[in-house]
Amino acid sequence: MLRRILSENGRDYIGTYAFAITCLVAISMSTAFLAWILKDIVDEAFARQRADVIWWITAGIFAAFVVRGAATYGQAVALAQIGNNIVARYQRRLFSHLMELGVGYLGETRSAQLAARIGQNASGIRDVLNLTVTSLAKDLLTLVALVGVMFYQDWVLTLAVFLVGPPVVVALRYISKRLRAVTREAVLVNSRVYGVMQETMQGIAIVKAFTMEDQLRHKVDYLVSDAEARSNRIVRLTERTGPLTDSLAGLAVAGILAYAASQTINSNELPGALVSFIGALLFAYDPARRLAKLQVNMERAIVNARMIYEVLDIVPHQPDAPGAKAIEISGGEIRFEHVSFGYAETSPVLHDVSFVAEAGKTTALVGPSGAGKTTIVNLLPRFYDLPEGRILIDGQDIGKVTKHSLRAGIAYVSQHPYLFEGTIRDNIRYGRPDASDAEVEEAARLAFAHDFILEQPEGYETPIGEGGSTLSGGQRQRLSIARALIRNAPILLLDEATSALDTESEVLVQKALDEAMSGRTVLVIAHRLSTIARADRIVVMMRGKVTEQGTHAELAAMDGGIYARFLKLQALGLDGSEDLGLERKPAVSEVDNG
Repeated sequence: MLRRILSENGRDYIGTYAFAITCLVAISMSTAFLAWILKDIVDEAFARQRADVIWWITAGIFAAFVVRGAATYGQAVALAQIGNNIVARYQRRLFSHLMELGVGYLGETRSAQLAARIGQNASGIRDVLNLTVTSLAKDLLTLVALVGVMFYQDWVLTLAVFLVGPPVVVALRYISKRLRAVTREAVLVNSRVYGVMQETMQGIAIVKAFTMEDQLRHKVDYLVSDAEARSNRIVRLTERTGPLTDSLAGLAVAGILAYAASQTINSNELPGALVSFIGALLFAYDPARRLAKLQVNMERAIVNARMIYEVLDIVPHQPDAPGAKAIEISGGEIRFEHVSFGYAETSPVLHDVSFVAEAGKTTALVGPSGAGKTTIVNLLPRFYDLPEGRILIDGQDIGKVTKHSLRAGIAYVSQHPYLFEGTIRDNIRYGRPDASDAEVEEAARLAFAHDFILEQPEGYETPIGEGGSTLSGGQRQRLSIARALIRNAPILLLDEATSALDTESEVLVQKALDEAMSGRTVLVIAHRLSTIARADRIVVMMRGKVTEQGTHAELAAMDGGIYARFLKLQALGLDGSEDLGLERKPAVSEVDNG
């Protein structure tokens, strides 16, 4: 993992890293210099009392601190800038990769987990690189330089100090192995906490309507307590190295001080060398302690980095076919030929489905829930690839064209419109990013949205609340239709865009839909008889199969047909139309007439 991170990022920051490493080397050398000069301070300035060298010694100490301070500032700023750029780079890269993945993966993965990886795990790449650079160029180099000073002053004592190393290494290996699993578990638990909180905020109306506050409070309390316990366990494991290293370091320093004192008393030698040795040993304690914790800290960073690469390494399941060309849509005829399909780990949803949606006409898909209507709509823009059968648009197999060109020729209006953060103008322009302001406003007029937009506080520049919460259902739907209109695509997919609206809103939205459907090939999932009756062709589906096809009049005249049977049940006032997914709403004229 470390090799991969360095190979992907090291070359791009080589100049800045070279500057940071130079600063770190300056810090290391100035620290070693301060330990080395202690001998001259004690022997020449205090023992021999040589006034001529005092000024040189003090000037050297001052210069060392100036260099150390400037170098510390330089390396901190350089590494911070690199780290921030790395986090931003991987967040962009991860988001871009998620956009390439199929709808199936994104539908199966909790959005909060992905948000946690984008926001939290990306820092793992930065930490791995920064820990590597600072450990090698600063801590390790400082330790080597100080050990060199210690060897120069007393090599016997230096070898004695190294006796404390093996116990520390053994303990750190044990702690690192345990920390790896705990860190991953903590990240996953935290993502669950974010997920519950996100779902609660998005569904707050349902939460309050069903008095779910206490249930969700208990659930969040449990998850937060679990996350807290795991975080505390990480801290206990990480900091467990402190007592060990401090105890062994204290033993070494105490022993050396006792030895130094006895040597000075018994031999009458000048203490400068021993003071320099002890100074180097004390200076070496901090870098040695950081290096001792390096493996522990690196494990935490590597876990976060590995979770980022788990997503980045997912190969998109829907690459364009070799040599795929852009689709050319003229009329927009849609043809399903013997299509069978099933989602992962589920039984097949579609069985040998064949039908034709004629160019420039409206084809309605009718059937109960689970009949496969939504699956058909999902297959047309290639959200999923076909294991069996073909889908043709103007005679071109959609599996052999580029996905981008295919989707550029399709507009979609959902039963539950989704609006994004930004202004009203931004949300309409998502249909075609290069659209001018005049084109945006014209699309809004055609969608019967212009008037209510002007009534908003800032007109087209009014920010939309999360998911369009500041707008009514009818207003959100008309903005969704405006977004489809400005796309000016030859094919329009509709998931019965009026079924969740009141009568007044439905009238306006239906007018907007009539504008959107004009001159386009329309495939509509229909539930209401008013929509179905206006369709040029009706495809009746049951249990993933096409059971009947024809116009409203043809299907209604079929004795014993499924469509005709449910029409008769409704005509008799029997509530059976919902078995076919049909719903009859009173026409406007019926409402007006009382």
